[in-house]
Amino acid sequence: MAEPSDKSPPDLGLSVRGEAPRRFDVTEIVAGLLCVVWVVAVIAYVFRAAPASVAGGVASGGTLGLVMTLLVVFLPLALIWASVVTLRSVRTLRAEAARLQATVDAMRKAYIAGNQGGAVGLKPSVERKIDEIAATARQADAALATFTSRRDTALTVPSADRKAALAPPKPSTDDEPGLALGTPAEALRAPVSTSDFIRALQFPEDADDKAGFRALRNALADRQTAKLIRAAQDVLTLLGQEGIYMDDLVPDRAHPQVWRRFATGERGRSVADLGGIRDRASLALTGTRMREDPIFRDAGHHFLRAFDKTFAQFESSATDADLIDLADTRTARAFMLLGRVTGTFD
Repeated sequence: MAEPSDKSPPDLGLSVRGEAPRRFDVTEIVAGLLCVVWVVAVIAYVFRAAPASVAGGVASGGTLGLVMTLLVVFLPLALIWASVVTLRSVRTLRAEAARLQATVDAMRKAYIAGNQGGAVGLKPSVERKIDEIAATARQADAALATFTSRRDTALTVPSADRKAALAPPKPSTDDEPGLALGTPAEALRAPVSTSDFIRALQFPEDADDKAGFRALRNALADRQTAKLIRAAQDVLTLLGQEGIYMDDLVPDRAHPQVWRRFATGERGRSVADLGGIRDRASLALTGTRMREDPIFRDAGHHFLRAFDKTFAQFESSATDADLIDLADTRTARAFMLLGRVTGTFD
């Protein structure tokens, strides 16, 4: 006779494991006795009643009387055995649940014991599956990063935390001539990074947002970025007076290539996807304010010009992922809203 396997789950005190199902138990015995009592009672009633009256009742009732008689005799028996079958199914389900619980407990104990004992055998199947899922997730992240990055072999982009957000402007003959007073302080200051630029356009979330205030201070140190931030702050304040807040707006996301076409000067239908704000109430209130309030109108147009000029510099060194992050900022949402109202995307 084969010896029992050592890998079988230990006996945890549950009598259901390994037991052969009994053919009869108390429930079946009680049900059988009830059936016998009911049959005896029916037979006794038939013999005690007058044969003539019984025959006359069946004859007078016809088929309906016969059906009712059969129901009275056999329906209680059917109900009794239906209850027995239901109770037996419940016991079977409980026994299966207890066996499963015992197996799970035994596997857990064996796994813990194997880890504590420092065994170097094969990993459990569950752990192997977890490792495979983690490896697949890492491969998916790498592929996603490849697809969202800008495929430009002529452009080498450093880390987003360190690279400059805005490309240095080209010297123009229209600018005022510089005075021979040495190197200006702005030339010695490090350019604002892409991460700080995007975080500054989102503005701090609350008074405890230290990272947001740090990024805002770094961005305000750059003249070009400071103009955009102040223009955006004015517009957001004026919109807030109408009860329009950028956090409440959920725009449709445009493809990064659409943003790049806008940066290169395209306007109209080709960049219509940038007008992703669909909230009718916000569009109506903003349009009314633009028509009736000259201060709001001037602030809106000044903001759009500042965003246009600054974004053209930002796009030249930004990846697709940077453009997606920028589109989620409060400043970009204000641009989408005002752009739709002023007809920039028509």
